[in-house]
Amino acid sequence: MTELELVQKAIDDKIGKDIVTLKLYSAVADYFVIATANAPNHAQSIIDEVEKVCDEHGFEILGKEGYSEGNWILLDLNDIIVHVFTEEARSFYDIERLWN
Repeated sequence: MTELELVQKAIDDKIGKDIVTLKLYSAVADYFVIATANAPNHAQSIIDEVEKVCDEHGFEILGKEGYSEGNWILLDLNDIIVHVFTEEARSFYDIERLWN
């Protein structure tokens, strides 16, 4: 499996909802993987699983933002940026519209 597929599977394994992968044509990253969590602690659980998979496969994690609040957690994997939102935060920020 590719790094992207492993990230998507990790999110799905933790019951992330509405998983969307955007192919970017940007220097920022190659992909955004966006998912919705039921609550902040669910978002944290999803990110924990992605980090575990990255550690197991030797994928570099460059940074993590928003973990303590849990409404929007960003995990920077260099070529892949993972965004996990609560439903309210995902509706408010609407990054699919901004980056699509």
